[in-house]
Amino acid sequence: MSEKRFSVIIILIFLISIIGHLLVFPCKCSGDIYKFTDKNGVVYYTNVPTTPGGKLVIREKRFDPRSIKYERLISKISKKHMVDDALVKAIIRVESNFDTRAVSKAGAIGLMQLMPKTAEEMRVKDPFNPKENIEGGVRYLKYLLNRFKDDLTLSIAAYHAGAGAVTKYNGIPPFDSTQKYVKAVLKHLKRYKKTPL
Repeated sequence: MSEKRFSVIIILIFLISIIGHLLVFPCKCSGDIYKFTDKNGVVYYTNVPTTPGGKLVIREKRFDPRSIKYERLISKISKKHMVDDALVKAIIRVESNFDTRAVSKAGAIGLMQLMPKTAEEMRVKDPFNPKENIEGGVRYLKYLLNRFKDDLTLSIAAYHAGAGAVTKYNGIPPFDSTQKYVKAVLKHLKRYKKTPL
């Protein structure tokens, strides 16, 4: 066996082992993997691209570990109400960080932080139940998207400050917390659109 062929086989085994590791232990990956070829034709793989011209071959999978638990549930309920599941995940991430037992100082409950009155209006009997909470939250989000004619920023702002406040100020209310909330949700939305988890 030629030396060049042997090198290619070793590289392939190395690459397959990395991919296998990423699939089995996605949360333990240490970063993006880059491929370099030196002037002698030798191929290198690294997660620390110190030499220019490296080609990104494996993108690190960044995700919220707790989001995996509710991935199917979010997807199913979002599809049912025709709402982008990435948006739902972004709202849950900002609202409760995927903590089903979260309760805010204002009294908002569960994954999507439903206020008791909103939970009642959305027919949620147990707001600590993940399925009921997501169902009620997505139903409410769909209502807001319809009310604000699919304007994403206004709907997100209304989810935080209330539809009345958005209507009153004819836009995102001038509350620091709401403005930060909208930016945070949009940031996570962008990320979830790139990486589902």
